[in-house]
Amino acid sequence: MASNATTKRDKHIGYLFDAELQFRLTGAVRIAVTHDRQPLDFPQLWTHGKYSVSYDEMALRHDQAEYAAHVIQHSATLTMAVAVKDAIEAVVPGIPGAVRRVGNQIQRAVDDAISKTKPKPCIVADCQVAAAYHISRLIRNAYAHAPFAPKWMINSGIRDEIFSIPDVIELRTRDLHDSDFDWRHYGGLLGLYQLCRFTRFKILGDEYKPRQNIPTPQRTLYQQGNLFLEVIDEIPEGYVRSEIELHPGKSIDLGHGHILRPVEPQRDADDQTHSPESEIGPVF
Repeated sequence: MASNATTKRDKHIGYLFDAELQFRLTGAVRIAVTHDRQPLDFPQLWTHGKYSVSYDEMALRHDQAEYAAHVIQHSATLTMAVAVKDAIEAVVPGIPGAVRRVGNQIQRAVDDAISKTKPKPCIVADCQVAAAYHISRLIRNAYAHAPFAPKWMINSGIRDEIFSIPDVIELRTRDLHDSDFDWRHYGGLLGLYQLCRFTRFKILGDEYKPRQNIPTPQRTLYQQGNLFLEVIDEIPEGYVRSEIELHPGKSIDLGHGHILRPVEPQRDADDQTHSPESEIGPVF
């Protein structure tokens, strides 16, 4: 029979995966709504329990749907932080009590709680578990107290710290306390997605299984921030021609921080062909 600790760990592995699935779906919904490919139908009458709503009350205009898609992606992103915090507390049960007791000694308390946990499923260093916990807890606190206008609430003992997991996520807390929450502080929604997966596989020890039966995309899309690019076979009817100016490195400034850059082709090690002097970057 599975122990209580194993059962709790397995539940939180499931919760983390639920959070990831929700986030992935919101990304697809945003694309569909933005490109006006998402049906926005509601039943004429929707009943649930003793309550009911009509189509006229629930129907969404396209502009409302596009805005709402952005909002649910915001909520789904920050929900991953909640799932990460709860999952770490499930496998390091001493953390919540330690955090409540110590005030400005929170960093030492978290480190001690992690080091004293035996056994633990983590396959990474304790310092990375601590970083994941601090980042997720601080984001969760900002989100939980004001979901649509979060503000940072940083404990006095960690207001000048760098919490980092290489190639996953990083949060620098200097000057953040009581400031408006901004995705640039921690790297944004994909950083939290990577943190969620890191927690599931590296901290809770979920078994990694390569994906099977990946759906074939109906279109070829690229996304940079809120900019969507679609590969097309022919110029659509009614397109508007725009004159562009090439910048250094043959880059194109698309506005709002988006830059289109050429990608240098991969070359073999013995290929001595001249390489163009252009800045290498993504095809966005």
